[in-house]
Amino acid sequence: GKYEILSKIGQGGMSVVYLAMNRKANKQWAVKEVRKDGQKDFEVVKQGLIAETDILKKLHHPNLPSIIDIIETGDTFLIIMDFIEGKPLSDTLREYGAQPQDYVVEWAKQLCDVLNYLHTRTPPIVYRDTKPSNIMLKPDGSVTMIDFGTAREYKEQNMADTTCLGTQGYAAPEQYGGHGQTDARTDIYNLGATMYHLVTGHNPCEPPYELYPIRQWNPALSEGLEMIILKCTQRNPEDRYQNCMELLYDLEHYNSIDSKSRMKK
Repeated sequence: GKYEILSKIGQGGMSVVYLAMNRKANKQWAVKEVRKDGQKDFEVVKQGLIAETDILKKLHHPNLPSIIDIIETGDTFLIIMDFIEGKPLSDTLREYGAQPQDYVVEWAKQLCDVLNYLHTRTPPIVYRDTKPSNIMLKPDGSVTMIDFGTAREYKEQNMADTTCLGTQGYAAPEQYGGHGQTDARTDIYNLGATMYHLVTGHNPCEPPYELYPIRQWNPALSEGLEMIILKCTQRNPEDRYQNCMELLYDLEHYNSIDSKSRMKK
């Protein structure tokens, strides 16, 4: 009764997202509805949603949506959250192909900031699913990270993750189980694979399933950016950037990173 549904704005495998208006507050919100019918394992889905909303409710960052309300009725589970105006970067890629590297670096710097915020919570939060379809590009050029369905709180006592969560192509080797626990460096791998897709237009989820040095696709791209993406996407987490601040520093100086000065170091 509090929210008036205006239109359907998205649909996923398990949920529908509507644009709604709170007439009293004269404000628009997004309403994510998950229905019980057609869900064989609704309880599992519901637990995932509760975990997602519990994580988001604790967070306050300009590049993250806020959760306003949760309404559970007999046959549906509703999450009321900020309406993010804009469109996912996956749509931008579909419409325009590879993006200018200056844009990609700017988006990556914002994502570094939000991932660093997540990683410095107590306990740290590992997002685990950075990819173009989970990043909304707003009209002002800023980005918002959406969909916390695969995020988890880092548990120090766990030796490994039990399930593979994430999206093949963007997922780091340790997300496939048996390769150790996912941590902040997993998010750095995902971000590197996302930058690769955005700047080359080549989807790592499709053949040849290989993250080539970006200048093989476009020799005009920056050597510094190529080195950054290669470092982000090393198979061994020890060989990647160890935290988002290290990565952010290099992104801010990507034009001046040159292979000779790297070799001297």
